Amino acid sequence: MTHVPAREEALALLHEYTQTESLRHHALSVEASMRAFARARGEDEDLYGAVGLLHDMDYERWPDPAAHTLHAAEIIRARGWAEALVLAVLGHNEKAPRDTLLARALVALDELSGFVVACALVRPGKNVGTLEPRSVLKKMKDKAFARQVDREGIRRGAEELGVPLEELCALVIGAQRGIAPTLGLSTDAPPAV
Repeated sequence: MTHVPAREEALALLHEYTQTESLRHHALSVEASMRAFARARGEDEDLYGAVGLLHDMDYERWPDPAAHTLHAAEIIRARGWAEALVLAVLGHNEKAPRDTLLARALVALDELSGFVVACALVRPGKNVGTLEPRSVLKKMKDKAFARQVDREGIRRGAEELGVPLEELCALVIGAQRGIAPTLGLSTDAPPAV
């Protein structure tokens, strides 16, 4: 039987393989972005959310980028979960084909979700509530900021999805606002001047 796992099942699997709070937060961040994208496109939110939660679930045990998606896919497949979930997680590997919207969405939203959170963390009050897409795009030009983020991968991901980067930034910012307290961020409105 193949099925899309309930969020609780996917979250339990994430916690079984992922111990660090920062990687768990990243998974929640990507989950929120994937769900927002699915909602905007009329796709299966639970499937997209599960992909967001589980895409890096095996990274702590197998950090080699070429291998870690293989282990996650094997673990997910052994549970009898949807093959679309398995293929999207595999598509997270640079060498794998990304021939589905789901796989392309993961690649586009993974790095961008982390980058948006990084942008919010350096704002006064860690405020994602006042973060705008143009601020994210400006930070992308600053190579010293969050230098581990693959900016070219973000651009390529948006192109593969056929979504303007500014629009994708807005979607991700909105998704992060929805889970801000979980990520240690605020959504406070700016003070009146």
